[in-house]
Amino acid sequence: MAEIIQKDGTWTFDGDAVRIVPGRDKGVGLLRQTLGEVLVPLRALAGISYEAGRKAGRLRLRLRDGADPLLQVTGGRLPEGSDPYRLTVEPDRGGVAEYFVDEVRAALLLDQVDAGPADSYLLPGPAVPITVGAGDGTVAFDGDRVALEWNWTTEEAKRSGGAREFRLADLRSVEWAPSRGLENGWIRFTLAGAAQSSAPKYDPHTVELFGFKKDPLMALVAAAVAVRMPHPAAPGSASSLPPAAGPEAGAKTAPALVQAAAPADVPAAAPAEDHDALLRRLRELGELHQGF
Repeated sequence: MAEIIQKDGTWTFDGDAVRIVPGRDKGVGLLRQTLGEVLVPLRALAGISYEAGRKAGRLRLRLRDGADPLLQVTGGRLPEGSDPYRLTVEPDRGGVAEYFVDEVRAALLLDQVDAGPADSYLLPGPAVPITVGAGDGTVAFDGDRVALEWNWTTEEAKRSGGAREFRLADLRSVEWAPSRGLENGWIRFTLAGAAQSSAPKYDPHTVELFGFKKDPLMALVAAAVAVRMPHPAAPGSASSLPPAAGPEAGAKTAPALVQAAAPADVPAAAPAEDHDALLRRLRELGELHQGF
């Protein structure tokens, strides 16, 4: 077993899964604190890396495309402080971080884990029921029903229609976009058969986000809904991804949908090593482990 304990959190690897427990330090992001413990099965991993730094290093897990509903729905746009799959490492613990990386990589090689895209979610997503209030409204999801309530910041045209409630079975997609610069973010629910959505501030099925502290928590709601919908890569599923071609001149980048791809920086699987080389590598790791 390999373990690294830092103020930022604790990672433990038992050969089958990486257990991530966020730290209680004030620098730990609100999303990570709220999400809590995450268990990442080995078969959900595409890789792991450690980047040394003068003041602090960074340990990072790379998950397979489509394995995690949170990464799927956020499309690689989570702020660094909200990313549950990175760990800040103090400079004097760099050796432990490198050993952790070696242990996980050896297990990936030994089990011959496919680093390619997954056609089903391999992580369960955030627990339900879940309720988050941010921006111009509050979203509650119990695993079957989504309820939207408005507050005093809601545009009158949207608030006048009252609270909204609909079932998971009626949803076509869930979409999350963070606030950036002067542009507000949102969490949008598109119902099957519904007309094209209006601007977030007027859309009765969208909560507009203004860039405050609790905004990233709406990504947890989106992930909790997404994991209970058909996986976009499942056989026979109809993907609602935007076209692969780049946006036209002047067009804004499309926000991430539940079907959107996870970050594109997942490296290709390393070439397979021959049997003798793999045994030599495992012996080296055993000798390294005895030295700690």
